[in-house]
Amino acid sequence: MSTHSILFVCLGNICRSPTAEGVCRQILSKRNLLKQFEVDSAGTGNWHIGSPPDKRAQLAASARGIDISSLRARQVSDADIQRFDYIIAMDHGNRRELEALAGQAQAHKVRLLLEFTEFIGLDEVPDPYYGGDRGFDQVLDLIEEASEGLITHILKQ
Repeated sequence: MSTHSILFVCLGNICRSPTAEGVCRQILSKRNLLKQFEVDSAGTGNWHIGSPPDKRAQLAASARGIDISSLRARQVSDADIQRFDYIIAMDHGNRRELEALAGQAQAHKVRLLLEFTEFIGLDEVPDPYYGGDRGFDQVLDLIEEASEGLITHILKQ
């Protein structure tokens, strides 16, 4: 039974947040902690519901041994706000939307992913959708580092 729950959120749930879900699951699996965590992802927008992750995100993740091909985009819901302990936004815009959805009572659950890393000068995971393939590798680098920090933070609580 899981004791911690994390929801990763980006705009469309086809690039950054499914990548973060896959990376986090891989890290937890390597640490033999997967059973202690519930990990999911969603988007603030609704236009990609039911779609698989972007092919470029799948290829970049696959090159690192992470399979995200079975994930499907969905939109964050009010039930998610109640259910998850940590609601992790990829950027400030998504954080604002999530805080508005969460309201004052649940806003403390909403955090930026890069709060859990030491990347100087970056506080958002950039959206690689309109960039080249290299952007997906950069996103993976950021997400891997920050996910390690997030898991460590949660386990210390």
